[in-house]
Amino acid sequence: MNEAQKKVLLKTARDTVESVITGVAGRKARSDDPELNAHCGCFVTLKNRERLRGCIGQFTSEGPLIELVAEMAKASATGDPRFLGDPITADELDKLDVEISVLSPLRRTDEPLSLRLCVDGIYIKRGVTSGCFLPQVAGETGWSKEEFLCNCCSHKAGLSPEAWKEPETEVYLFTAEVFGATFAEIKD
Repeated sequence: MNEAQKKVLLKTARDTVESVITGVAGRKARSDDPELNAHCGCFVTLKNRERLRGCIGQFTSEGPLIELVAEMAKASATGDPRFLGDPITADELDKLDVEISVLSPLRRTDEPLSLRLCVDGIYIKRGVTSGCFLPQVAGETGWSKEEFLCNCCSHKAGLSPEAWKEPETEVYLFTAEVFGATFAEIKD
């Protein structure tokens, strides 16, 4: 993805967050760019001075990436269950950072330790429960491969920490193109 495409997606996320927080209607996200209309997954992460304020995403999309970015930005700003009691306010907008992770397709692995720290994200699923860590989480935490997998199982999927070793547990790897900016840096 080139810099111009990244800027369009960052502006889409920023405008969506600002619109939903202030209650001022924005315009629908659209583009003629084939890459911005690709059907792929993404996550949108919002932080206020390095403090997480929302992170929502999905692995696949039936619609254009640009529309999914807008949808996930809205969900991150208002629908992350971790912050329902402490929602983002209009006073926070100028302090927010937006990070977008555009995802590759998931690929199942029978060798979870083949993951590349800070390159591969993980999605762990067993029955109806699941959890995910984006690739950048490994760098932010300094975890080893085993810690990355164990923490995803226990803290995200609600499984035992060692569940990733069990054959009933599905482990998927994916990569992400990650980029971001502060609200102030995202211009028209």
